[in-house]
Amino acid sequence: MRDDPTQMAEQVSKVLRHLVLLLRRSSAGQPVTTQQYAVLGSLEHGPRRMTELAEEHAVQLPTMTVQINRLEYAGLVARGSDPADARVRTVELTGEGRDRLHAVRRARIARLAHDLAALSDDERDVLAAALPVLAKLGIDRTTQ
Repeated sequence: MRDDPTQMAEQVSKVLRHLVLLLRRSSAGQPVTTQQYAVLGSLEHGPRRMTELAEEHAVQLPTMTVQINRLEYAGLVARGSDPADARVRTVELTGEGRDRLHAVRRARIARLAHDLAALSDDERDVLAAALPVLAKLGIDRTTQ
């Protein structure tokens, strides 16, 4: 498998899908969808333009507008304007949005920590060694 990138890609995709579903289940039953939590996470480091959010999440602007409207109605985001261009609308987290995002993140981390604790020391060492390689896979090389 090591010499066949396609076969390895299939295995990585399968494992990552399983992990994503596991993390999503840890926040199941919440009034906010996993896609909306992803948008909240994109706002964690400050206000963003709607067009940037749509591009980052690979959706059309009208779709992102619907998500933002729902999050705004729930009190999790607020709209503002870009100081450099008053015509541009931005979106930022509210205090409630930040609290909700952190609570979901804590639940997901607790779930993973529980599962990691069940691994052997050797298995955790292997996983720790693989993390930098997995992070490297997530780098967008089209912008470099």
